[in-house]
Amino acid sequence: MAYWLAKARNGQRSDFIQRFDPRFWTVKFPRPMMAAITTIAPDALRVDCVFYRKKDLVGIIWDSVDRLDHPLTAYETRRDYRGLSLSFRWRSGGIIALDGLNGPTLTIEGRDEAGQPRTWYVRLWNYATGSPTDAQIDLRFSEMDGGFLLPFQADRVFAGDIDRMFVSMVAPAYDQAGGNLSAQVEGWAEMTGIRADGAGAMLPIGDVLVPPHGISMCTAFDDCGTQTPARLLRNVRALGYRGEIVHYLGMSHYFRLKAVAADKFEVDGAAAGLNVAARAWHGDFFARAKAMGFAPIASLSYELLAMHCPQAWAQRDLSGTAGLTGWDPPSNLLSPANDAAMAYLRKIAGEAVGLMKAAGTDVRFQIGEPWWWTYADGRICLYDDAAKTAFGGKPVAIPSLRDPLSASQKALLDQAGAKLAASTAALSEAVRKAAAPAVADVRLLAFTPTLLDPGTPEARRANLPTGWAYPAFDRLQVEDYDWLTDGKDGLRRKGYEIVGERLGYPIARQDYLSGFVLLPEDAETYWPLIDAALDEAETRGVGNRFVWASPQVMRDGFVRLPNHQDEVDMRPFDDVSYPLALGRGSTVVPEFSTSITVTASGHEHRNTLWSDARLKFDVGPGVRGEAELGTLIAFFRARRGAARGFRLRDPNDFSSQAMTGIPTPFDQLLGIGDGAKTAFLLIKHYGEDGDAQRRRITRPVAGSVKVSVDGTERRNFTLDPRGVILFDEAPPPGADVRAGFLFEVPVRFAEDRLEISSVAFAAGEAPSVPLIELREDA
Repeated sequence: MAYWLAKARNGQRSDFIQRFDPRFWTVKFPRPMMAAITTIAPDALRVDCVFYRKKDLVGIIWDSVDRLDHPLTAYETRRDYRGLSLSFRWRSGGIIALDGLNGPTLTIEGRDEAGQPRTWYVRLWNYATGSPTDAQIDLRFSEMDGGFLLPFQADRVFAGDIDRMFVSMVAPAYDQAGGNLSAQVEGWAEMTGIRADGAGAMLPIGDVLVPPHGISMCTAFDDCGTQTPARLLRNVRALGYRGEIVHYLGMSHYFRLKAVAADKFEVDGAAAGLNVAARAWHGDFFARAKAMGFAPIASLSYELLAMHCPQAWAQRDLSGTAGLTGWDPPSNLLSPANDAAMAYLRKIAGEAVGLMKAAGTDVRFQIGEPWWWTYADGRICLYDDAAKTAFGGKPVAIPSLRDPLSASQKALLDQAGAKLAASTAALSEAVRKAAAPAVADVRLLAFTPTLLDPGTPEARRANLPTGWAYPAFDRLQVEDYDWLTDGKDGLRRKGYEIVGERLGYPIARQDYLSGFVLLPEDAETYWPLIDAALDEAETRGVGNRFVWASPQVMRDGFVRLPNHQDEVDMRPFDDVSYPLALGRGSTVVPEFSTSITVTASGHEHRNTLWSDARLKFDVGPGVRGEAELGTLIAFFRARRGAARGFRLRDPNDFSSQAMTGIPTPFDQLLGIGDGAKTAFLLIKHYGEDGDAQRRRITRPVAGSVKVSVDGTERRNFTLDPRGVILFDEAPPPGADVRAGFLFEVPVRFAEDRLEISSVAFAAGEAPSVPLIELREDA
């Protein structure tokens, strides 16, 4: 499949939006508070927020630089606001009003006329008409002053070089010195009738619409919740993603908190699950997804941000250390044995299902990566108080899964697997009950690089329990990006095999999640692998394929291009051999393409356009007798002339050993092992080692391939039909990987007609039957 990493628009379709379009505002706030922004009309937005501390502050941001959208859908950067005006109606509640000392303030960040960084603070009440909680605001950027009291404290804004601006909001008990609020405060604000006028009131914006390509998208509230659902979904649809969207509710922003100490808060298990901001955002997200034809899948994991996780809920290793992920800040893994933690997850799931039902979407739910956390050194977190009670009070110690395990240790892992399966079954049942009378589609996501780490072979007892076997869930979703980006294809294939044997989900009931690219500097390396893995999953018959996740797609400019059926039909190939032997009169012509430029002095500049020769054949002289002529005509018609390819043995070059010798396992160097790579392309070299021409062999003869690693013949491999050696285990670092083989050439008839004169053929004149070699993907 073709893909593209776009850096900027270059001739793609553009349109215009009004500057300050409500879809493109964002919010920013400090933990532990929460805020979310939604669009409530084409010219209106709403921000819902929850304050926990006196110093909490939320900003409603307009950025002059589009930092969130895909390069092909982003709005144009315009920092000059001179001659521009912005007007809107402001309404609010639960926050300091417009006329208050710390009331809503427009902070403008940019540079002054001398180019020096400056910040201006514009009190909105100075430009308001109406009441402190319901007023019309009119801002003329070229005539606007910062300062609290005007005109006495006027600080004229220079509007010619603005980076961003934001409206700040704080709770009524705001105090910059800090301290907890006596109780959480829920606030809100609406900007309606948003209107831009004057110079630069309209902004160019990318308006591409990539045709659907059969891939679905993943999103996450933790990553995308600061933007509007309208903006997020606009990008997803514009880039050709359709159908299902896996949406991770997250682990750090959806919950309600309670104070447990000064400036310390944890999840409030006794309160309603979703906070008011998360509820507003997700209600809007599900409704808009439904309206745009998407089918959202709400995803919930056994994970909570560690700073807010009740520590009694956290899994712990043998020494009592809590299970912590490597994220910054880290998250805790919830114990499947802790009744309060599992009840909390069921409550969150039920509320998410309620929002989906209210939006009119079918209920699809993913239980995301539930497991007993295992550290890299093999420590497994089975020893929190609830788990120890569930496992008999004094469960056997497992210092490391990387050590040989006794029968009693394995039995404990089996117990842990049963407890994990029971917890997911209870969560699944809660989802189905909340969805009733409608039928819910419940899926489980498994991350195979952790669950099937070859260094911890018994971990699957605890983390890939047989209690998950089909039909425990409607679909199984598999993710293996660590192995994918590390080039561990052998482990990936083995993982699919183990999962298939252990859980038994038909391939059509499996989904594949491909990704992700954590760091932008890895984009050029990882996106080709991700794109290829999506295609590979399709060839395996996987039902649905997803890209994880939208922030990385937007950041790196990933564009997946559609594979239309007419494009598929351009290169059909029949894996059959030409049925006749080539006679003495047959010709073979290897051909290169070289660009030659002759300078005024007579010197030449030569540029080789092809890295490999292309062969042309004329097999007509090999036709002997009317019976073979009939065979040729039938074969030509079956190939529809030049439409379909086939195999041909070149009588002068069909072996890895010299040209026509008997293959040995040591003939051709395919590559050097690195301890991870398991796939090696069949290659034949022509010429001296330092300047050898490499020929990719895509049509080896089945049964002829012999392979060696560091001089020892190996049989622990399979052969992909397109000439790829796939080892069960990666060759060690520095090992020579060699192979010997017989091969044929992929060709097609050069023309759509076959001209044969019966009189000439009877008189001994050979017909001309030209063939031409096909270039096949490496």
